[in-house]
Amino acid sequence: MKVSLRWLQEFIDLPTSDPEVLSLTLAMIGHEVDGYQILDIEWSNVVVGQVRQIADHPDADKIRVCQVDTGSGAEQIICGAWNFGEGAHVAVARPGAILPGGVEIGRRTIRGVESHGMICSEKELGLGEDHAGILVLDATPEIGTDFGDLVELPDVVFDLSITPNRGDAMSLLGIARDLAAYFNVSAAVPERIMSTVPGTTGITVEIADPEDCFRFTAREIRGVHIGRSPLWVRHRLRKAGVRSISNVVDVTNYVMLELGQPQHAFDAGAIEGGHLSIHRAKVGESLVTLDDVERRLGTGDLIIYDADGPTSMAGTMGGARSEVSSRTRDILLEAATWDPPTIMYMSRRHGLRSEASTRFERGVDPELTDLANRRAASMVVELAGGEVLEGHIDVVAKEQESTVLTLPLPSLTRLLGPGFTSGSVRTILTRLGMEVSGDEPLHVNVPSYRLDVTRPVDLVEEVARIHGYDNFGSTVPLGVAGGLTVGQKRERALNQILTRAGLSQAVTLPFVREDDLVALERGSGLQELVRVKNPLSDEEGRLRPTMLPNLLRAVRYNISHGNESTALFETGSVFRALPYEFDPRLPEQVIRLSWAITGGFGQEILGVPARRADADLSLAIFRLITDSLLLKDVDLRQSTAPGFHPGRAALVTMRGVEIGHVGELSPAAGRHFDLPDRVAIAELDLAPFLSSGGPAESVSPSVFPFVDFDLSFVIPDVMPVAELVAATRVAAGDLLEDESVFDEFRDETMGDDKRAVAIRYRLRAADRTLSSDEVKPVRQAMIDAAGALGAMLRGV
Repeated sequence: MKVSLRWLQEFIDLPTSDPEVLSLTLAMIGHEVDGYQILDIEWSNVVVGQVRQIADHPDADKIRVCQVDTGSGAEQIICGAWNFGEGAHVAVARPGAILPGGVEIGRRTIRGVESHGMICSEKELGLGEDHAGILVLDATPEIGTDFGDLVELPDVVFDLSITPNRGDAMSLLGIARDLAAYFNVSAAVPERIMSTVPGTTGITVEIADPEDCFRFTAREIRGVHIGRSPLWVRHRLRKAGVRSISNVVDVTNYVMLELGQPQHAFDAGAIEGGHLSIHRAKVGESLVTLDDVERRLGTGDLIIYDADGPTSMAGTMGGARSEVSSRTRDILLEAATWDPPTIMYMSRRHGLRSEASTRFERGVDPELTDLANRRAASMVVELAGGEVLEGHIDVVAKEQESTVLTLPLPSLTRLLGPGFTSGSVRTILTRLGMEVSGDEPLHVNVPSYRLDVTRPVDLVEEVARIHGYDNFGSTVPLGVAGGLTVGQKRERALNQILTRAGLSQAVTLPFVREDDLVALERGSGLQELVRVKNPLSDEEGRLRPTMLPNLLRAVRYNISHGNESTALFETGSVFRALPYEFDPRLPEQVIRLSWAITGGFGQEILGVPARRADADLSLAIFRLITDSLLLKDVDLRQSTAPGFHPGRAALVTMRGVEIGHVGELSPAAGRHFDLPDRVAIAELDLAPFLSSGGPAESVSPSVFPFVDFDLSFVIPDVMPVAELVAATRVAAGDLLEDESVFDEFRDETMGDDKRAVAIRYRLRAADRTLSSDEVKPVRQAMIDAAGALGAMLRGV
């Protein structure tokens, strides 16, 4: 945003005009200065003259002979412009004048006629780009007046970068408020009085979408004359980087730069049916905007309609059909407040960034609409004539609640340090326009234009920037030092475990193809997926409900580039079309851990090939994680899951809660993803891995002898071995040190539906040598526990 110092000084009596000091001050209060330009008068001996007489050149058709009075009698000047007549006040460069670029003006003869000086255009004076005609002065300054007295030069123009949260600072008033608070001076809007005539506009307004349009204010001005703005308006707009269009349009831009409220002028006669309605567009509708581009509308676009259809894109750009033109005599001057995300979406969807949308998407004060509309209406009458009707439109669809915050002084001093009192904090906040009551804590009523101040910590930031960041001393911070949370530490440890094991971390986009989900047997739940409104491609139009598709595509990408052995893992979110627990506006999301490994895994040592990826490798990696993170109460049970091999997958439970599956990719899915070999895969909820099970306990190893014995049980095929081991472990109690399954056996004598499992147990006491009398009842208890499950001791 470009800010003219001369214009800014109408809003605030600054204690300094030094551009370097002001640049540092603006940066200190949070408005980065990208640079500033010093503008000076680049001409000399240019005065106001009046054209007394115009005659044809005797030997040229395209130029005229003018008699111009500059205060000391008429002088003859040859001019090739035709945009002025007798009586016009113009800028005249007298003989000896120097124009921008070092051009010297003298007396010269043109086709036999002598010319004494030059009548200047805006471009020749460095005031604009218009050189098609000379600069005609709209006022009637005294003849002979130094032209430099009619322009605001010298001046300084600051180029500011306003942060996205400070919509109120996108104006001269907003910058003036901040500078006033810093310098402890007052800031005010220059007075401009609006007069009205009896009468009420016949145009009506309906806000059919109150969630997107909070307030709509408008005034009808009748009898305007559309034309060029005066020099002072054009000059100010040019310094602000805004192109002059016409007096009425220039007024909307001028007031927007002053106050931060964008406005739009409709040709009142072009509003079909005399009624405007604001609501979302329908698919298939279109609108030709002021830039003569036909824009296809969609349900995400907020549009102003009349009886003939779309007439303007709310908060972004007007429509060509209701554009103010030279034929316009009555205008409807509108100022409204729109929902910032709606305007941001619409602006980006159409690639249509305007000064208006830039402000609306940051947030505009809803209390500003009528003030800005009154100011603009009075200025239209000043520049374009006409009369403002007394009866105006002011529709409030959604009341904006005021923000009241509580600020405890200890919270502020904890963040900023000592030295602040309730009185000093109250003074700073009051200078920022806030109403403050109480002493401890302070109760702060935030003004409506500070939409960014929503939390007590925002007030702390306001105090800090007005106090001055360079006024804080260098101190060592008190309190607990920062650091990683337990979850962050465990996640880093998890990543290190996997990378040290030989896996590489992948990061894929959260979008998924529907055919991939079908291949992974997830197609039946497509209605539960979150649809992307503006997908990167038609194929990837949903947010992923599983990590596997994109991870498998990443594996395929590596294989296609010569990496036949690929091991990847990823942590990220999966989504469902249900309200998110922590913010119902967002879809439900869960953080998951997944991996996909194919080809050889590990290094080839002494001619022994690397281990091939399969379900056993997936289980081994899972065990590596649980052992390294000291996870307890983890169980694996053979199961089936979508996308997994029907006989090579295990359901994982932790503390009795199902958290996912590990195993091997199904052959059908492998063919879909064009993976030629087996693929070890897993998908697990990440949260259980990140929660600490409490402090680790260190147990001194026993120095006493152990007792080993084997038990072989005949069990039904459907019984998981893990269930048998768990039952015997509980029966053995604290004496059990270790157990391991070392054999599985089948034969005809047991039947087709049974098998024998051999388990080796180790018992040891911490304080004594176990006797046979102690071991015997423990062993029998283990046999009884197995029998309760339906397991029979083999050979009995």
